[in-house]
Amino acid sequence: MDAFEILVLILSILLGIFLVLSIVVVSMAVALVRALRQMVTKGEQLVDAAEKLSETLKRNAGATVILKTLLSFVTKVANKKK
Repeated sequence: MDAFEILVLILSILLGIFLVLSIVVVSMAVALVRALRQMVTKGEQLVDAAEKLSETLKRNAGATVILKTLLSFVTKVANKKK
């Protein structure tokens, strides 16, 4: 075996190792991207739910103030009758 054959053998072994490592890294990257997509989807759902909640609270805020005022008025009238 001369130096050229030894060099070819070493380089082919290194190429095989890097090929296997690159396949592993790419598969892990694909799994990571999938997990990130799921997280983003759940985050978007959470933001949508928070937006709906805030819209509901905004719509009901006026009704709450009116109800508190009415309750206060009824309480005062009931206390005066006693």
